[in-house]
Amino acid sequence: MEWMEANGVSLRYELAGGASPAGSNVTSQTVLLIHELGGALDSFDECVGLFQGHFRTLRYDQRGFGHSEKIRGAIAMQDMVSDIVALLDGLGITAPVHATGAGVGAGIAIALAARAPDRVARLAIASPATFIPADLHGRLTERAATVEREGMRYFADASLALSYPEVLRGDRRRFEKYRLRWIANDPHCFAAINRMHMKTNLVPELKNIRCPTLVIGCRHNTIRPPAMSRGVAEAIAGARYVEVDSGHFMPAETPELFARQVIPFFQEQGND
Repeated sequence: MEWMEANGVSLRYELAGGASPAGSNVTSQTVLLIHELGGALDSFDECVGLFQGHFRTLRYDQRGFGHSEKIRGAIAMQDMVSDIVALLDGLGITAPVHATGAGVGAGIAIALAARAPDRVARLAIASPATFIPADLHGRLTERAATVEREGMRYFADASLALSYPEVLRGDRRRFEKYRLRWIANDPHCFAAINRMHMKTNLVPELKNIRCPTLVIGCRHNTIRPPAMSRGVAEAIAGARYVEVDSGHFMPAETPELFARQVIPFFQEQGND
């Protein structure tokens, strides 16, 4: 892992792979992996190797998460987009990347594709978080205040019961590793991103996305049910929609299924 000061923030990242050796099917095209709320670049540990069989990969800890610089105060979606652009520029990645993520990570990918369209070749998003309905703002405000006051462990079981349901916990080692890493989040940063998400409405920006897009609905996601993901797909010109047996944190919960859906879609770039 490496660190870079990008957009005035210290970000931990991993850039793996590169130009294809003779006889290999690995290309120098880059896949950008954007983790979920409460995640880190580690969220892709069990699927990143599958992507590297075909692409170079770039994953990073968003500001406030993992080992990147922690934040205090307000944060905006544009800050998250600018962080990515600065990271790409700092690494000399000027060609458009394939961007993917789930939940809030998918929302950040949407914002990147809509606001910096020259940086995204293809977009694959699972259970994308595009807005928070007004009737849930009070609950989100209280959630942010509670986690700042009590810490992450206080509501870990209740939160993960929704985002990482029992039906997807067949691999107990995988779940417990995720749970413990999730509890270790900085409560103030977690709260700040919750508030950012509450103030963000990406729905009007969906019409600005012009790159080929795959939207994945997850049947075990009660936070962002498949109907919401289908609605996102319908608002993006030419988007493709599929539904799978996964949950809110698809790359971490069902990494092999995530890779099986996303990799073939990104391999179609030669037909764009």
